[in-house]
This record gives sequence, C-alpha cells and structure tokens, in this order.
Amino acid sequence: MQRSGPYRGFMTRGQEAGIHREGATLDGSEAAAISRKRFPGAAAAGRVGGPGHARIARALGTGIVAGDFSEGAVLPGEPVLLARFGVSRTVLREAIKTLSAKGLIETRTRVGTRVRERAAWNLFDRDVLAWTIEGGIDARFLRDLAEIRLAVEPAAAALAAERRTAADLDRLDACVAAMRAAAGLDPAFARADLAFHLALADASGNVFMHSVGAVTEAALAVLFQLSRPTDPHEHAVAWRAHAAIAAAIRAGDPPAAAAATEVVVRDGLRNSAAAVERAPAAPYP
Repeated sequence: MQRSGPYRGFMTRGQEAGIHREGATLDGSEAAAISRKRFPGAAAAGRVGGPGHARIARALGTGIVAGDFSEGAVLPGEPVLLARFGVSRTVLREAIKTLSAKGLIETRTRVGTRVRERAAWNLFDRDVLAWTIEGGIDARFLRDLAEIRLAVEPAAAALAAERRTAADLDRLDACVAAMRAAAGLDPAFARADLAFHLALADASGNVFMHSVGAVTEAALAVLFQLSRPTDPHEHAVAWRAHAAIAAAIRAGDPPAAAAATEVVVRDGLRNSAAAVERAPAAPYP
C-alpha cells in the first residue's frame, strides 16, 4: 500500500477546564498547570525574505498575532504603510490580500483595514501558525494544541494499528530508537519525537490526519523542544511511552494504541506547561 507522506479553539468560561467530549478532555490537574505566561517562540519558525509582498505580510502578520495591533484596530492608512515599507502600491495591496485570505484582517470602504477577531484567524494556515510561534507561545496555546492533538492523534494511532505497513512500523521503530539514543537535553530527542508523530499520522492511512500533522509541524517542533526530558528517569519514561505506542500498532491493537498515545500527549502538555512556568516573562504584552 503506497501513501504519500490550530487550530486554536476558544472556550466558553464553562469549558475552561477542558473540552467536554469523550477522548478530548483535560482533567483538573492539567488545566491547573496552565497559566497566562508566554514562552518565547523560535524566530526560525517565521519566514524571512521572499517576495516583497510576502515580507510585508509577515511583518504585519507577526505584529497582529503578537498584539501590536489589537482585535478591531484599524491598520495605518495606505500612505503610511507605503512610506514605512518603501514598496509600490501594488505590492502593498497584494500583502493586504494575503492577510485577508488568512482571516487576519478585513477591508471596508470608508473604514479602512481592520484587524479581525482572533476566532476568525486561520491557525491551520502555515504562515499564521509560524507567526504565532515567533511571537511567543503562551500556556493557552499549549492547551489548545493539546486538545486538538487529543482529538486527532489517538484516533490516528487506532487507525494505524489497523492499516500500518511494514515500512510504517520500521519508521516508528527507528524514531523510538533515536529517542532512546538521545539522552539528556540532546536536540536529537525532539527531532525524533516530531518524526515519530508525523510517522504516526502517515501510518493512519488518512490524508486528513496527515494534513493536520503537517500543518501543526512547526508548533509541534517547538512543543517537543519544551517537553524534552530533563533527567535520565524522564528520558526513560518518554521513549518507553512512545515504544508502547509502536508496540500496540505492531500488535494490531487499536484501543491500546489510542490509550498509549493519549498518555504521551497528556505528558507532553504537563512537561511543556512546566517549561512555560519556568520561563522568564516575554518582552511584549
């Protein structure tokens, strides 16, 4: 069998402790670990350079997601932006169209270009997600990411237990071996962790699950840097937890694969939330 290899939900106050759906709920202790601190994101996540309109879209986009332009705020007028960026009106308008297509802004006659409410932003867009990470990951972002992972990854693991190929099993085993070999805070652990979860999405045989994994790859890369084990015991727990997922998939046991995956996602949330708590305050609102 040949296969090719944001999300950011917003809860009502009554849902702040978690999403109340089977298999996608954070318990009280996990919710309690979430704070409003922000963790500086990786600048490499954003795209530098490129066509003129892409550069301007990135500059404005990062400012919007970082809160430099609040929801409902009107962006500076066209003459101001033309002077600031030193580009043609055509290039600037192309950048505005790009941001509009991503759900960040809307243009209205006699009003100007207004920043849309955060719920309208397309966080499944690779650029918007990268700009969010570059601006700084906060604890709520980690929680929201964990919730979408709980909704998708256990189901992907269950499907993988039914549909996996020999090549899929080899990829998963290779990732576990790399995680086991990368002791301490070796960055190779986070890279292997990311590769494991992308391989898991591929092994599901579901193109939509693969797409979700590909879109959130930038966020997961930073998440796994945060949640890396910091001592030999945590290291052993982490790689063995992933080995349990691979073993359940190899055994063709969907419930066990889903349960093992849920354990890993919840552990990752707790570890990354703890890292956010330890981080110094970021130099922006």
